[in-house]
Amino acid sequence: MKNILIIAAFCVALYSCGTGNKAMNNSSADNTEKDTIRIANDSLEYEIMIIEPGFESWLASQPPRGFYGQSLLESKNRSFVSEYNNRVLQPARYFPNLYTEQINYDPTVDYGYEVNYLLYNYFVYFQNKYNQKFIGGRN
Repeated sequence: MKNILIIAAFCVALYSCGTGNKAMNNSSADNTEKDTIRIANDSLEYEIMIIEPGFESWLASQPPRGFYGQSLLESKNRSFVSEYNNRVLQPARYFPNLYTEQINYDPTVDYGYEVNYLLYNYFVYFQNKYNQKFIGGRN
């Protein structure tokens, strides 16, 4: 009788673990689709795609557009992009799955407020989520 109860409890625990995984996989797929932000401007020939689960909901909790000036965002982005690109070039020192490819950010191009706002906030999110520290970062 004691063995039957142990086996039954084990089966219930095993079944409940399997059910939770299916629900989590479906919701994470939905979140990935929802957390894809694409910004494109054909006249300047640039495109930014941010595909990061949780970024869009995190962004909603940050200071709103207009809180920072464009020149501040551009300055921060120049610094963040430089540091990020340096880490891409040092895969033995920095985790290569985090720093996969360089970001082409030309400081002489006016990308506009929206691009700079989203890029800046992505770098802040990236630092917080992956416990990274960039020089001049907001942590």
